[in-house]
Amino acid sequence: MRFAMILAMSHASPLVLGVVAAELLPAAAFGFMPERMMRAIASLLTPIRIALPVVLVLPYLAISVSQHAFAWDWFALYAGLPVVIAWLLFRAAQADPEQRGNWRDAVVLLVLGLAVDLRWFEPAWPADFEALGKILLVDAGLYGFLGIRQLKGTGFDFRLEWSDWKIGLRELLLFAPLVIVLGLALGFIHPHANTPPIGTAILRWIMIFLFVALPEELFFRTWAQNLLERRLGRYGGLVAASILFGLSHFNKRNPIGQHFNWRYVLLATLAGIFYGRAWRERRRIGASTITHTCVDWLWSWWF
Repeated sequence: MRFAMILAMSHASPLVLGVVAAELLPAAAFGFMPERMMRAIASLLTPIRIALPVVLVLPYLAISVSQHAFAWDWFALYAGLPVVIAWLLFRAAQADPEQRGNWRDAVVLLVLGLAVDLRWFEPAWPADFEALGKILLVDAGLYGFLGIRQLKGTGFDFRLEWSDWKIGLRELLLFAPLVIVLGLALGFIHPHANTPPIGTAILRWIMIFLFVALPEELFFRTWAQNLLERRLGRYGGLVAASILFGLSHFNKRNPIGQHFNWRYVLLATLAGIFYGRAWRERRRIGASTITHTCVDWLWSWWF
């Protein structure tokens, strides 16, 4: 994993370790004390609230300068984009106090989603540091949707409860037989024996949880499905968010010569249904992230 490579590099670079910690800090703050963070941001003067996320440019500045890869256009993008997101979501909150979702929410989600999926901003970063750019976008989205938009019902809470494990593992057990049968029938998955050391297996589960499943569940469940439900209803929002999740995998694991990987899109859409079910039961990101992590973890070892 790219992030694992960055952490390995951090043994030789305190600067990199500090940047990683700084980028993870906003997510940790919102995850462990969401109400306090939202109140603190709401108490600031409006110009300060909107301008504050300009500080998210600092990780890019530190890494690019240290790696001799600084560029003014990328600096302007990373300084300006978080502020534009905050401004758009501030205007969305004013125009849509009932939080039914409006075009500004859609624009922010579209930009964040496509930027990550199509890797628009990766050329800004030196080789092996691209993951830091994705975390920066997560921070900008968290600040905008939770701090500025004050979006309710996200369930973004790192304080895992027993119900998160119960719901998450239940959806895994319901989904696994379906995806295994269908994946084998489509020739998409190929079982193989692999028994990893327990320490390696646990570490990989944690890394997938934090740096793969959690950001995707944040985007597709706490933001997209949450807002879509308000327009399309409980089931319509689930289906629409799952389709979007499936389509986000169109260019992943492509066979040679195949651009649109329809098998992956189909299986990811089905997975999205079960991840969405896990999230919406108690509207907690922990439940869906557990399901998502277990699916990716099992796949990485045995399929």
